[in-house]
Amino acid sequence: MVSPEGSDLVGDPIGIVSTGSYLPAEVVENDEVARATGVTDEWIVRKTGIRRRRRAAPDQATSDLAAEAGRRALAQAGLRPADLAYVVVATSTPDHPQPATAGIVQHLLGAGNAACFDLNSVCSGFVYGLAVAHGLLRTDAPAGHALVIGADIYSRILDHSDRRTAVLFGDGAGAVVLGPVASSHGILRTRLLTRGDQHRLIKVPAGGSRLPASAATVHDGAHFFAMDGGGVRGFVQEQLPAAVRGLLAEAGVDAASVRHFVPHQANGVMLADLWPELGFGSAELHLTVDEYANTGSASVAVTLDEAHRQGRFAVGDRVLLAAFGGGMSVGALLADWTHTAHARSPAATIPHQTRGPRPAPEPLITPPP
Repeated sequence: MVSPEGSDLVGDPIGIVSTGSYLPAEVVENDEVARATGVTDEWIVRKTGIRRRRRAAPDQATSDLAAEAGRRALAQAGLRPADLAYVVVATSTPDHPQPATAGIVQHLLGAGNAACFDLNSVCSGFVYGLAVAHGLLRTDAPAGHALVIGADIYSRILDHSDRRTAVLFGDGAGAVVLGPVASSHGILRTRLLTRGDQHRLIKVPAGGSRLPASAATVHDGAHFFAMDGGGVRGFVQEQLPAAVRGLLAEAGVDAASVRHFVPHQANGVMLADLWPELGFGSAELHLTVDEYANTGSASVAVTLDEAHRQGRFAVGDRVLLAAFGGGMSVGALLADWTHTAHARSPAATIPHQTRGPRPAPEPLITPPP
């Protein structure tokens, strides 16, 4: 699926107006995870590139993390919650099976004018949410702005003794505000694909209508996240480069024009292996997986916000977002960066790099109960 094109589009181009993120205060180092899973810190770093992750407090739900990320994105944009036409929450760890977590986020923010809904495409969810919100805003003249949030608390659905999964995940939320931008900027193209024939590679078996919760499902650990690591790696190696190349071909642009690549932060070692295949040349690869691990649908948004707040993006820079997740799904989005609160002028330069130290993140704000 690609972004809508044609005469039914109205108004100005739509782009990313601002970004925000929230990472819980508790830092969990590799040593703690290693003790529970029977491995070592060295093993985790060698296999994944992860050094630490964040864990939500017991009184925090996904909506709390999502709302705080949304507040930060709105503050950066200089918008009120009442200015929002849509709130989209991408998550596979909702507060409840129902109601939608987006409705709770709307309440926490006071965004009473917004239509709200959840979207679950697992770790691809944030990019899918951007594509959906972009389509809504491009076909609805008075819509204005949409808040798209990726948020997950995977620490609540992990078997913390399982080294195949427990070492990989952290908790967090990231958000962007989409809205009208200058004619030469904004979202250029999106590409979404799903391979449902491989849906068993990533799953939480119990808790839905196929296998309702029961004493037996709890006893059997069927509510824990499960993943076929080898199968997922094979899927990503085959599908992600193909999706990126297809997106660029549909947009009519060359890979050399991409200045920034912000991928889903699934596994740092896997991303390093994939990077040369994408052919982006001098583009900057943005990674936060070492500090925050895999935050599910939040990972692209969190990484985007960190890079943006560091002033890494210049106005007009071509940015490519790409994610992959359960379903199995892939989502990619190409945009020309617009003027935002932290955007640099095109004349400013920061050396492009794939690795290196990052400034410490801004102080965290604990969301209200």
